[in-house]
Amino acid sequence: MLKRVDRVQIAVPDRAAAERIAADLFGAELVRRDDLKLLGAKRSTMQAGSSLIELLEPDGAGRIADFVTKFSGGLFGAGFSVEDLEAAAKHFEKAGARFERIGGQLFLDPSATLGLNAVISQHHERAPVGAIKWIYEVTNPVADWRAAADLYAKLFALDASKFSPIESKEFGYSGTLTLFDPPARLDRIEIAQITNYDLAMGRFHRKRGDSLYMFFLETDDVGALETKLKERALRFASHRRDEAGLAEMFIHPTSFLGVLIGVSRTEHAWTWSGDPDRARRAAQKLSAAR
Repeated sequence: MLKRVDRVQIAVPDRAAAERIAADLFGAELVRRDDLKLLGAKRSTMQAGSSLIELLEPDGAGRIADFVTKFSGGLFGAGFSVEDLEAAAKHFEKAGARFERIGGQLFLDPSATLGLNAVISQHHERAPVGAIKWIYEVTNPVADWRAAADLYAKLFALDASKFSPIESKEFGYSGTLTLFDPPARLDRIEIAQITNYDLAMGRFHRKRGDSLYMFFLETDDVGALETKLKERALRFASHRRDEAGLAEMFIHPTSFLGVLIGVSRTEHAWTWSGDPDRARRAAQKLSAAR
């Protein structure tokens, strides 16, 4: 049922300031400003690449005010697109998953997922803008990745045979990538069960429990983003380089609205997504073209 990781929702204390940060770093463009009373928020929707970033500022009491008070802001929710919104609504009703329908979107009740505040939108193709291509992953640390995979396969009508197992000793977790449409796209929820609570994701899960941890985006030129971060004296970690240059990096939460962001070069994420040969071929092709 899910087609794309369509958007992320970020809780911020000041959406005007957040708009400037998103525009400066990613070349994001403002699409609209409105109110989201369900969450008690003033919302700014910005487009970066072909994905949307919703900046949610508290507007009185509500879930966003509670989130900002508790965590000072950060990654609040994730949005997914579907081809048929009405069919999705009927599926959720049949599955017994509660949701609110507001402004042409379906907001799943928090009880339907494992710390993943999810909003479902009608799919629209968008011409990319700015410095990135799209957001393709959100990471959901959970207590039991197998139970979470079973839940999301049923809730979102996903084909579990397309999921790709993942394990990282470096970052201390194991789990699965719920790939929506491989090999055409990388879009997925990364479900992660902690194996080392002394590392960053483990410390995060110990503090917050099942929740959203970070998101990943893809760009043709990771090096250009690295240069921009250096020029602004923003924190980041260049993670992997190959014959084609910088392939992967992480933007520190202090550099972007309290959110940890992974950045990978086009096709590079197939390295850990079930097709490493595809990633190598892409790197070799890019290197030869330079």
